[in-house]
Amino acid sequence: MSNIIKGKVFVLGDNIDTDQIIPAQYLNLVPTIAEEYDKLGSYALCGLPDEYTERFIKDGELKTEYTIIIGGNNFGCGSSREHAPVSLGAAGSKVVMANSFARIFYRNCIATGEVYPMELENELNKILKTGDEVEIDVEKLEITLPNGQITSIKPLGGVKDVIDAGGIFEYARKNGMIK
Repeated sequence: MSNIIKGKVFVLGDNIDTDQIIPAQYLNLVPTIAEEYDKLGSYALCGLPDEYTERFIKDGELKTEYTIIIGGNNFGCGSSREHAPVSLGAAGSKVVMANSFARIFYRNCIATGEVYPMELENELNKILKTGDEVEIDVEKLEITLPNGQITSIKPLGGVKDVIDAGGIFEYARKNGMIK
């Protein structure tokens, strides 16, 4: 992935669980089949409560206009399902930023290589609004807000290489760990 990611943000609150990210009825879609991967993306975040009036995926579309998702605390809580980060990546998002992540969701982001799970230093979900445009510098660990203010992102460490490779299996193949 590029070191600079620009785009519109989709802003969420705390405790966004995997059922809200991708409801259970869509778990029969197989992400390794191209058509089903695209279809999986079209259902990303369709389980959000009614308080979220803005749609992540517009009706009739397969992709989102929101490159970046901004959440609060405990993003990705709930059941363990690789489909959650895969659906977000299939929808066209590149980054999920939150104040904290459920451990299993964070690990599934790394394992699948679909989206960067980046921890925020500030509660940007209380500052930004859905549709705002930001710029993330993955190397410098900074996000530039619409007003020009720059704030820090916590380091990804060695997991960045795994995500950049396309997930844990691709990383292992590229590094001679498996064939």
